[in-house]
Amino acid sequence: MRVAIAGAGKVGRAIARELVANGHQVLLIDRDAELARPGVVEGAETLMADACEVSALDEAYLAGCQVVVAATGDDKVNLVVSLLAKTEYGVPRVVARVNHPKNEWMFDESWGVDVAVSTPRMLSALVEEAVSVGDLVRLFTFRQGDANLVEITLSADSPVVGQRVGDQVWPHDTALVAIVRGPRVIAPSADDALDKGDELLFVASPDVEGELQRLLGHA
Repeated sequence: MRVAIAGAGKVGRAIARELVANGHQVLLIDRDAELARPGVVEGAETLMADACEVSALDEAYLAGCQVVVAATGDDKVNLVVSLLAKTEYGVPRVVARVNHPKNEWMFDESWGVDVAVSTPRMLSALVEEAVSVGDLVRLFTFRQGDANLVEITLSADSPVVGQRVGDQVWPHDTALVAIVRGPRVIAPSADDALDKGDELLFVASPDVEGELQRLLGHA
């Protein structure tokens, strides 16, 4: 998969390293010569250019990318890059970093954004997740499809503790995608038994989160 990342700061470089390690072809774009220097991320290409300029995106061959990540520290730049990637180059998947929560409402399909990642929101969600047992915590919002990644840690008195996954009737528009049990990550099967302390990760529609809380929370 070919991925272009606008912004070669700490966030952009970290994403690039992970993608390169997973075997993807990565191009980092930044107008700062130091950040866009060759070899800044081993295995990734670099381009010193302004990612808001169409000529730079032509040079980056954005039309040949399956994913564009707008990862700069400037929300205005990330929105412009997202819009150009989607409307001018037809990039199938556009992921954008949200730096300031007050701007989060703009990062949607009207600006070409398929997935918006709000660092402050994710950090606050992770804090909640770390201290909450028996309460549903929203970790991430998928802009495309109106669904959320939510987590709940089963308390000892949860009504589902000891029951099989296959015996549960989940709300509509809900999928159990993983069970985190200590150091293990389990792809759930019907025969897996749920245990106290299990962290359950769901992709779910926002309107069923209350139902999930009632089903899995404290007895």
